[in-house]
Amino acid sequence: LRDCGATVHDLAVPFHTAATAAQVREALAEHPEIDFVSLVHAEAATGNTNPVAEIGAVVREHGALFYLDAVASIGAEPVLPDAWGVDLCVIGAQKAMGGPAGVSAVSVSRRAWTRMAVNPRAPRRSYLSLLDWKERWIDAGRKALLHAPAQLEMLALEACLERIENAGLDAVIARHRSAAAATRAGALALGGGLEPYVLEAAEAAPVATTLRTPSGVVAAELVAKALESGPALPLSAGGGALAKEMIRVNHYGADATPEVVRESLTALGTALGDFGAVVDTAAARGAADRAWG
Repeated sequence: LRDCGATVHDLAVPFHTAATAAQVREALAEHPEIDFVSLVHAEAATGNTNPVAEIGAVVREHGALFYLDAVASIGAEPVLPDAWGVDLCVIGAQKAMGGPAGVSAVSVSRRAWTRMAVNPRAPRRSYLSLLDWKERWIDAGRKALLHAPAQLEMLALEACLERIENAGLDAVIARHRSAAAATRAGALALGGGLEPYVLEAAEAAPVATTLRTPSGVVAAELVAKALESGPALPLSAGGGALAKEMIRVNHYGADATPEVVRESLTALGTALGDFGAVVDTAAARGAADRAWG
């Protein structure tokens, strides 16, 4: 947005918590000229999820357009753009859906279409033009694609959707919730100074659980040690400054299983033990199994 010349006001909250509707309301009151609000639903990088419905009500009351990045949350928790007053909702298949990374989709409200139509700088005759897609694809009865599709990615997406339909979306969402609950419970039972980074369980994302390392242990080093025993495990350190204190267990898509959660906890416990911490891996695995059930 800044690159396109917009004036942007950032609403910053600590990484260990979610944004709130009250904070958004306060920011809009401070800057009444705001006409566009952008929010990430679930954030795998920090392990939290934001209360979209409550924030959407505040944004709609203010009269601004509401944009939602639901790339990580789709398939892991309910995503209800119309019910939440979302004007632009972008999703991708590569996280909880367990599909290809080269495909995305967007839902557009009537209000957003109207805003685009009166924008003289809106891109036209381009892959980037949503207006072209509306006029030449939707309004024209969906008879011919505007551009050649990425065929392999579309075939992968079709297989991904068939897998979700066969399992049932509710079951896929429940599997991600169970993975998050099991990882959080297992980390608490593991000991060794490891603890959930997101303080409130209700604000923890179902796609990834972030953990704070004990004092004196660098997260990136702990993850590297853990991956020695399980190189394929979905473990990573936080980005930037968080690389020193945050571990991510990315339990989404194919990794949202009891086996991956147990193996991740075991690898972290072994690594913590190598750093001199006292851990109880058996207790962690047991707590994870009970939380999943």
